[in-house]
Amino acid sequence: MSKSITYKHYLRALSRWPKDPLRPDCQFQDIMQKRIDRKFLPSKPKEGEDKPLVAPSAINEKAELEQVNALYSLLGNRYTQKYTLSKEFMKPASNPEHYTNLIKELEEAPTRSWWGNVLNRWKGAVRF
Repeated sequence: MSKSITYKHYLRALSRWPKDPLRPDCQFQDIMQKRIDRKFLPSKPKEGEDKPLVAPSAINEKAELEQVNALYSLLGNRYTQKYTLSKEFMKPASNPEHYTNLIKELEEAPTRSWWGNVLNRWKGAVRF
């Protein structure tokens, strides 16, 4: 196990990262975990090999801490707070309910049944 402070910060940030209900088989946390494990943990020899563990290449701790800081800034909604959007931005004149409907659809999609998906497809195809 790596004793690196950066590695521990990565693990902490990834443990707080929200799960993606739309793509449960491809989570950001899993992809990042593989990346940081490859970078920070020694690789194990293949079966049947007598070679010792291979140490990871030299790590630029400062650059990696900057990457972890970027993760934390996204987790803390730092940019949403710094660059706030006006209420009018979320209600375009051409379709004021667009973003409200989009958020509703994204929340309902993971729990919708197969039949619900078929009905939605037909509703979208047939408009009066």
